[in-house]
Amino acid sequence: MSYEDILYEEKDGVATITINRPEKYNAFRAQTAEELISAFNKAAWNKEIGVVVLTGAGDKAFCTGGDQSSHEGGYDGRGIVGLPVDELHTIIRDIAKPVIARVQGFAIGGGNVLAVLADLTIASENAVFGQVGPRVGSVDPGYGTAYLAQVVGEKKAREIWYLCRRYSAQEALEMGLVNKVVPVDQLDAEVAQWCSEILDKSPTAISLAKKSFNASTEHIRGISTMGMQALALYYDTDESREGTAAFVEKRKPNFRKFQK
Repeated sequence: MSYEDILYEEKDGVATITINRPEKYNAFRAQTAEELISAFNKAAWNKEIGVVVLTGAGDKAFCTGGDQSSHEGGYDGRGIVGLPVDELHTIIRDIAKPVIARVQGFAIGGGNVLAVLADLTIASENAVFGQVGPRVGSVDPGYGTAYLAQVVGEKKAREIWYLCRRYSAQEALEMGLVNKVVPVDQLDAEVAQWCSEILDKSPTAISLAKKSFNASTEHIRGISTMGMQALALYYDTDESREGTAAFVEKRKPNFRKFQK
């Protein structure tokens, strides 16, 4: 598969997958998700690869989630919501190798979910995390909510989703959302160091450890499937469309008119 929206590189046992849409703050469309799934599969079956690094091109954003400019009227890809995001989430968990999220700039919305799902997250001091779903007529009713609660705790996860605030890299570190925060100019060296340390370890032992970690939250896979069905129905409502329209028109949405 040839890639248009991402970059894929294999070097010294590390596969680096880069979302390459900096003009869109690395927001993903259906094609981006398909390419990411393909790249993760490619890394998964290459026995020479021991670690996968997921990142975004440029210095402004890691990923800002679904591309709202391609969402008006619905995403145009496959999957329950026209975007195979649930498949992307599961492959990050299923690949039998550690996935490190290298975060610089914004990790917002679906981008924040990708950082949550990664086994490890290393962020630069300029990284910003947060959710926007309820602000733009969307939500992640699966791993992005249920698994987030496992990572940062129920109270904090609800705060993140209900208030849609933004959090600094240091705040993300304190809540357990990231493993390490370093200066911008040290990010690549830090990620390389973590990869090097992992590559020195037994790949089978690490694979078994990852599967064991995942086992306790595997029920979320079912929650995600059911939640995506509900989300597809929600996207077809005037309430959800109001959020998307407001984002495109750069105005504050009026959700109160839909209050029963």
